[in-house]
Amino acid sequence: MMKKLDARDRRALTLLGVAALITTLVYFWPTGTGDVVRPSESSVPMAERRLERVRELAATVAGKQKLLDGVAAQLKAREKGLIEAETAAQAQAQLSQVIRKLMRAQSPPMETGQVELGQIQPLGKDYGEALVTIGTNCRIEQLVNLLADLSRQPEAIATRELRVLAADARQKTIGVRLTVSAVLPRRLVPVTTDSRTTGGNLF
Repeated sequence: MMKKLDARDRRALTLLGVAALITTLVYFWPTGTGDVVRPSESSVPMAERRLERVRELAATVAGKQKLLDGVAAQLKAREKGLIEAETAAQAQAQLSQVIRKLMRAQSPPMETGQVELGQIQPLGKDYGEALVTIGTNCRIEQLVNLLADLSRQPEAIATRELRVLAADARQKTIGVRLTVSAVLPRRLVPVTTDSRTTGGNLF
């Protein structure tokens, strides 16, 4: 017959069972060391694509800055031809002098007839336009040479209107009414309540 276990033996067996259970739980319990977070295989190509995109954007910014610098340089060069003066009347007087000088430089010199000063008006948002109209009688070749000389001037001027009438058939002269316009700084444009912006371009 089996000997009955006394209280001390039963307590030892109980403790042994609890220890075995704890050992089993500790052995099989996940410690988390196997769940190491590793970078996704696609994250490297994605990072490379993002880097390439950043490079493309950087190249675009540099290109835009270069284009902007080029436009600014062109604008600065063209604005050298603006008629600079203290007042609008002085600007129109300068334009008249340029036209008269070119007319006197023709061969033979062209005589200046009636001179009319037009109204200073806006030209776009940043400039103004002065108009001067001069009448004269001349030969056709004198007029052609005058128009060519006007187009070669350093000032930003251009032929705005040209009217030609027969004058003297025997002398082969024509009557000319020539309107020339010049670009001015916007500050010379008189401020009026009904001033409107025009979109012309003489450059």
